[in-house]
Amino acid sequence: MQKKLNKKQGERLTALLPYLIAFASGILMGLTVAPVGAWFLAWFALTPLWVLVVNSNSIQNPNSIQNRSTERSRSVSERSRSPKSKIQNGFAWGIAYHGVALSWITGIHPMTWLGVPWLPSLAITLFCWGFISILGGVFVAIWAAVMVRLGGQKPWLRVLIGTAVWCGLESLWSAGPLWWSSLAYTQSPYNLVILHLGQLSGANTVTAAIVAVNGLIAEAWTNRRDAENAEKISVVFSLQDAVRKRFVNQYLAIATGLLITLHLIGFILYTRPIAQPPEAALKVGIIQGNIPNRLLRSSEGFRRAQENYTNGYITLANQGVDAVLTPEGALPIFQRDLLGTALVAAIKEKGVVAWIGAFGERGDSYTISLFTFNSKGEITSRYDKAKLVPLGEYIPFEEILGGIVQRLSPLEAHQVPGSANQLFDTPFGRAIASICYESAFPEQFRRQAAAGGQFILSSSNDAHYSASMPLQHHAQDIMRAIETDRWSARATNTGYSAFVDPHGRTLWISGYNTYETHAEIIYRRQTQTLYVRWGDWLTPLLLIFSGGAWLVIWGSGIKRISN
Repeated sequence: MQKKLNKKQGERLTALLPYLIAFASGILMGLTVAPVGAWFLAWFALTPLWVLVVNSNSIQNPNSIQNRSTERSRSVSERSRSPKSKIQNGFAWGIAYHGVALSWITGIHPMTWLGVPWLPSLAITLFCWGFISILGGVFVAIWAAVMVRLGGQKPWLRVLIGTAVWCGLESLWSAGPLWWSSLAYTQSPYNLVILHLGQLSGANTVTAAIVAVNGLIAEAWTNRRDAENAEKISVVFSLQDAVRKRFVNQYLAIATGLLITLHLIGFILYTRPIAQPPEAALKVGIIQGNIPNRLLRSSEGFRRAQENYTNGYITLANQGVDAVLTPEGALPIFQRDLLGTALVAAIKEKGVVAWIGAFGERGDSYTISLFTFNSKGEITSRYDKAKLVPLGEYIPFEEILGGIVQRLSPLEAHQVPGSANQLFDTPFGRAIASICYESAFPEQFRRQAAAGGQFILSSSNDAHYSASMPLQHHAQDIMRAIETDRWSARATNTGYSAFVDPHGRTLWISGYNTYETHAEIIYRRQTQTLYVRWGDWLTPLLLIFSGGAWLVIWGSGIKRISN
């Protein structure tokens, strides 16, 4: 009886082991970003999943003792290698990666300061975290399903198609409203050299590098194991086995060579000098108001906001800055009320341009906006946030979910997004404007850079999340600065405010939950990287090339069968 019990437990462990391995490797990938920042794990954390998904059935001797085992043992082993289980492995990996990387979402709880009771607040938080984690799981499960179909293909073709499909799925996901955790951002802000590949074809260039290296390592492992299994059942070690083992070593050599070559290309781009002509200099000041969101909506919070931003503006103006940048929603009032504030009065007195975060109006709705005030205190341009946070700033499928969400939360769902083709002109030339969540969408920056944007103004408020979120947000802005080859000024409410140069180097970064002002010289640039000019050309090229290669091989296989 004890033997049977132990056998059952062993079979359960055998069945669960692939899922545990996939889940653990997903967690490793999640540790690449803040707060851990173990970016180097990304170069092999996908490998275990790849092995599990493309793993062919082990070569077996039909006369072996293992093959004469019980039908139950065979069924457990077969289930662990079935297409369904491999797709589930991908689902487990995706949930683990996105769940760990985006765990900062839990920082929104408790939302009692918004009037949401503790339990409904917990329910909303868990729903948001669970939804994005499951969505990430579905994404990787789709990739795994494609890879399962390629189990009998040549290893080089699996690497090519696996890389192309992953990049294609990331492009598809980033085209929607809910996007953040690209594989590329696992390298930011630490591996600035590899991030420079983003200048060639955007973030997907870095993603493709990570997936391809992981795939090559996985193929080396898979083929080596198959060769060893074949050797065990062979009486004489054949020449074919020797050649196969050498071929396996070639996969590791290619993976190593690719990793080094890509970093060398990035290093060449990273070490290019940045032109800093005096006529293009712009001294920008940043104010980090440090007013908690739970206080910002109150009369006391508004009083502190007026005081902090007005005093900060005067301090920076006295330092001789050309312009001052404030965070998203620095003054939580509508455009029509801005003109009567002490901050605008100070602008009229000091004559220094300011970009102020406040609310714009559009009919009965409102926008989160960034306004340019010229030296006379007049509004000369406005940028409306185009990418809104689902549930946080608008309700998806409002006709269905609106009533449910409003029963859980007192927030009014009247916020609307800005136009997708906005341009933001300032007294110093055209700028690339970004408000908070938009930092995750590289196309927003690419389009504005292609239209003449000369520097980046990023205005954010991350006060309602846990501390790792502002670090990840800063990492996103670093990628955007590199991809567009632009200087970036980033102002946040509670941290981390920063200045970043076109190579992604952080010139200054604020403390967290601190009131700060800081001035730095940035430079206007009109260069255009390959990515700015052509967009993400690599992903469609990979998809076309890999699809064409598959069709050629598939067609040649049909010919051989017919002959």
